[in-house]
Amino acid sequence: AKDAKGTTYGYAGTLTGDAMAGEADMPDSNHAGVRIPHRFTARRLPERAAEGVRTWDYRPESFSNLFTADRLPVMTIWPGDSVRTNTIDSGGVDAKGVTRALFGNPQTGPFFIAGAEPGDTLAIHIVRLTPDRDWADSLDTIVGRALASSLAAKADGLGKPVRWVLDRARNVARPAEASGALKDYAVPLRPMLGGIGVAPGFGSAPLSTGDTARTGGNMDFPEVIAGNTVYLPVQQPGALLYIGDAHALQGDGETSQYALETSMQVEFRVELIKGQRIAGPRVESPSELMVLGQAGSLDDALKAASTGMIQWLQHDYGLTLSEAAQVLGTALRY
Repeated sequence: AKDAKGTTYGYAGTLTGDAMAGEADMPDSNHAGVRIPHRFTARRLPERAAEGVRTWDYRPESFSNLFTADRLPVMTIWPGDSVRTNTIDSGGVDAKGVTRALFGNPQTGPFFIAGAEPGDTLAIHIVRLTPDRDWADSLDTIVGRALASSLAAKADGLGKPVRWVLDRARNVARPAEASGALKDYAVPLRPMLGGIGVAPGFGSAPLSTGDTARTGGNMDFPEVIAGNTVYLPVQQPGALLYIGDAHALQGDGETSQYALETSMQVEFRVELIKGQRIAGPRVESPSELMVLGQAGSLDDALKAASTGMIQWLQHDYGLTLSEAAQVLGTALRY
């Protein structure tokens, strides 16, 4: 094959069933006259079933500690389809207490969304989140970034594991060994996904499941709940969606380093917004629009979130910059 400049690219491969493997002979962009071989693999996408939109059931046998395009998709789904699946907890433990994966927010996926291309936006409608065991794990610590130095020294001895009982019938959680002032302490469950993201783009390194990026990741945002929709910018063909790190409950941030970490039954539905680029993750509830700002400093994250909200109001709702400023000044919450 030749590109517009007449540069030749050679490809040779072998097709076995629905899989292809081979080698590409390509020019070295940094050294004129030098060519470099690259191995490649490919798979033929399945055809969409005649019945059209459907609900899929998927029970994972393995999990990923990276948001990556290098992992084979676990299934192909189409816009409008729903998936019923499950996640294990942040320590890799499943509903039966069996360790299934490495510690560090292992994810279920990736799911290949047919038709998704870089430059699109993937909409993930969270239909149902149900804890599938009667316990969760957390810590009794407070992260250092949340403490003044006067209290940080006193909190140095914290960090012990705390087992929580999940009373799914009453929809509350309580510390399993609570005593004293906490002996009657119980909080309502509010299941959420701490991890949801798509694979980074070409030329970008895989993202650790402990990190976040404009493609999502370990966001630990407590509004990723049933009934809300998450929007992510597609960077790879098929988007390659991952979900995991479910919490039975979390405050406004993981101030105790862990939320109430548990395994979860998950149902979600996907849609594509073709040709719409967004700068980073968004979440929509029936009553609110939410933009996540992610940066190396709190100031820069604030700017990213505010700018993202203005862009959303301008693009989708037709507001001028002046009108968006008036909305932010009267209705914005951080």
